[in-house]
Amino acid sequence: MKEPFARTEIKIAVIGGGTGSFTLLSALKDHTSQIAALVNMADDGGSTGVLRDELGALPPGDVRQCLVALSDSPNIRDLFSYRFEEGSLKGHAFGNLFLSALEKMTGDFGRGVEMASEVLNVKGVVEPITLTNVTLAMQNKAGEDVHGEFQIADMDFDGERPKLWLEPAAAPNPRALRAIETADIVIVAPGSLYGSLAPALIVPGIGEALAKTKAFKVYVCNLVTKPGQTDGYEVSDFADEIERFAGVPFLDAVLFNTEKPSDELLHKYAKAGEASVLYDQQKLHNATYIAAGAKLLSGSIWQNANKSDPIAASRTLIRHDAAAVSNAIIELYEYARQSRK
Repeated sequence: MKEPFARTEIKIAVIGGGTGSFTLLSALKDHTSQIAALVNMADDGGSTGVLRDELGALPPGDVRQCLVALSDSPNIRDLFSYRFEEGSLKGHAFGNLFLSALEKMTGDFGRGVEMASEVLNVKGVVEPITLTNVTLAMQNKAGEDVHGEFQIADMDFDGERPKLWLEPAAAPNPRALRAIETADIVIVAPGSLYGSLAPALIVPGIGEALAKTKAFKVYVCNLVTKPGQTDGYEVSDFADEIERFAGVPFLDAVLFNTEKPSDELLHKYAKAGEASVLYDQQKLHNATYIAAGAKLLSGSIWQNANKSDPIAASRTLIRHDAAAVSNAIIELYEYARQSRK
């Protein structure tokens, strides 16, 4: 079985899923081939949700995006991102169907991901954060339990910070734990705070692994707030939630954007209620982690990079400059490494 990392380059583990991970992974592979994408497994919307419901399959969508990001085969990348536009397969991405077929054929989703990695000529590895068939759950303000990542990701939390859990209790993927333990850098990617990052970080054992690893651990903060969920959140609030999910203070650094999107960009591409994530210099100065601000805003809209997947593209409006983010992470890592000497 392929080991998560070789020993000749910087070893990077990226925690997240969806378009945030896709964007970052696409640039990180220019720095090293030793990348492990650790993917949340609670997605239950769109094509993924249908496959989960009808086949009992584990969610392929975010795994597919990470595989595509790390692929060195352009034509196969496009094939895996292709969505059918008509008939009974309308809305399904070919890659989702392919991964579900491999899972059914082998009886092992992890093995199916390995086989898809070979087909895509992936630079690095993609590992599900758990292989348990989990559902994201929370309790709403009325005391009622709400189930499903798709439903929770679009809820209004009424200013509260929700308690989230997974059903059934998830077992961490040992290979994901190993990737965290052996990494030089662990990155929590930008993405939906409660729909993408929380389901990865609340898996039992992940927080402990993050606390124990000697890796340099950095969170890349989101660019904009999510209406009804992170309204008014500053950089420090996002970082606090990341550590709350993990159950332990583990961050060595938080990387955030200092460049305000233009009014034109916000008007054209921001969804209703979205706003730039602000930051308080004093709060960040007093934080236990390095707070590193830089101009990280992309001058173009990321959706143009993935035209073959219109559904994914519709979720990716104002985006990070992936090259700037990856360069900043490497610089932070080198700075921290030199400081430790």
